[in-house]
Amino acid sequence: MTPVVSAGNLEQSGDVLHLALPLTALSATLLIEDDYQGMWQLAATLASSRVGVEALKYTVDKDRPDGSGNDSFPSGHSADSFAAATFIYRRYGWEYGVPAYVASSYVAYSRVASDKHETSDVLAGAAIGALAGWYFTQPFKGVNITPIAYNGTYGVYVSGQF
Repeated sequence: MTPVVSAGNLEQSGDVLHLALPLTALSATLLIEDDYQGMWQLAATLASSRVGVEALKYTVDKDRPDGSGNDSFPSGHSADSFAAATFIYRRYGWEYGVPAYVASSYVAYSRVASDKHETSDVLAGAAIGALAGWYFTQPFKGVNITPIAYNGTYGVYVSGQF
């Protein structure tokens, strides 16, 4: 019996989502909200995430599981996807952020399942992308919840627009 989703189809669907998430964020920012401040925040998020990923790929010599190269760490697909998902969440809230994080998780899964990365590669990429999104993205409206961990102190910072 032929599997419904082959490894090639899985990788290809992850590649499509990897591009669709940032394009969705950009479309929502420009076409729906007419939000140029958000566009610049998205650009800063994606650019800083990608620069961090490429710097690590250049300095860390880690072979891909399928043997196709030595640039496995960290996963750029995961970084890009989680950067876009974090932007969507921070800018537009959980109702849009949750589906974006689910799609990002699928992208990360597709990279491991297609033997392009190990789990540590996609987790590192996801962390880089999410951190860039948290750093550069301000909420468009509503309540902002930010986790805090500093000097042995942990908590949550809550702010909002009224």
